[in-house]
Amino acid sequence: MKALLLLGAINGALAVMLGAFGAHGLKSRVDAAMLQTWSTASEYHFYHALALLLTGVLAKQFSSATGLVTAGWVLFAGMLVFSGSLYLLVLTGQRWLGAATPLGGTALIIGWAWLAWSLYRHV
Repeated sequence: MKALLLLGAINGALAVMLGAFGAHGLKSRVDAAMLQTWSTASEYHFYHALALLLTGVLAKQFSSATGLVTAGWVLFAGMLVFSGSLYLLVLTGQRWLGAATPLGGTALIIGWAWLAWSLYRHV
């Protein structure tokens, strides 16, 4: 629970910093499509930082719902792969990194579904 809360807070700060870097530091270095890709990465990064905080709070509140912690870790993994692959794609120009993005998106979907299932079963 504590780890999810810490990861949520740290990733919230990282999402803001990376979003600002994209808006200001990359503006003159990459084209509009790549800026949009960066924006998508930081937007999903921030949403899922909040999701980690929410999951940590729920796991603390409903400690018998052990699936909540698992859902949080799956969301964290999905956030890393989804946003991370997009950040790296923009920074390196390596288009093949985009192939990892759907895997991260799938993990995000699974994490949200796991969260819903855990809440349904235990709350």
